[in-house]
Amino acid sequence: MNNQRTSLEIIAPTVQEAIAKGLAELGVPEDAVHVEVLDEGSRGFLGLGSRHARVRLSLEDYTRDELGTQPTGVEESVKIESSSTVESTIESKPSPASSELTLEITRLTVQELLEKMKVKAEVTAQFNPEQDDNSKQSVLVNIQGNDLSILIGRQAETLNALQYIVGLIVCKELGKSIPISIDVEGYRSRREQQIRQLARRMADQAIKTGRRQVLEPMPSNERRLIHIELRDNPHVNTESIGEEPRRKVTIIPK
Repeated sequence: MNNQRTSLEIIAPTVQEAIAKGLAELGVPEDAVHVEVLDEGSRGFLGLGSRHARVRLSLEDYTRDELGTQPTGVEESVKIESSSTVESTIESKPSPASSELTLEITRLTVQELLEKMKVKAEVTAQFNPEQDDNSKQSVLVNIQGNDLSILIGRQAETLNALQYIVGLIVCKELGKSIPISIDVEGYRSRREQQIRQLARRMADQAIKTGRRQVLEPMPSNERRLIHIELRDNPHVNTESIGEEPRRKVTIIPK
């Protein structure tokens, strides 16, 4: 007997949770599906870099001809129609569970790293609300708590390192890369405002004195803010000089 199968892949912390989640989405009992364990998952090393389990649930969908008889009751017709509806839904649009899983894995990764560092804080994750249709989906993580300066470090070196490590772990977990930005108590937004204000102030100084202004060494992301802030200023040019990690921006009057 030939058959067609509607398949659904589910990712969850454990195999049992993945199966339960898949059955809930399909709306069928466990004996109505064939379960294939694609990845049993892993707890990782010291709890870091753990990998979720992945299973495939296949729902058999027999046609009337293959059954050899015409349906005689409502139950059989409903079963066939329900299976077709599930298959159409899976193929026509992405499951929101995938997006939710991305956010949850990112949040849990940051939370676990903080626990290993003995830092008590609240972690939230969301997709960047300001991205346009052409930009790659990115995740914003915000850490809230008391006295979290230890997570920032000099020129955000600690924060950038944490962001880099989280990106590696999440990439391995999801099997794909996704841009992740981590902020602590709104530090990055405040720092961005300070850099933009500094750029405008030093540009005015360069215009007023007619002399180039050399700023203090900055990381590449902050130098980029200077260039962006002044790129439409008709009275000055900007350029980066020096070698890392002492590279700096020079503002040159025209």
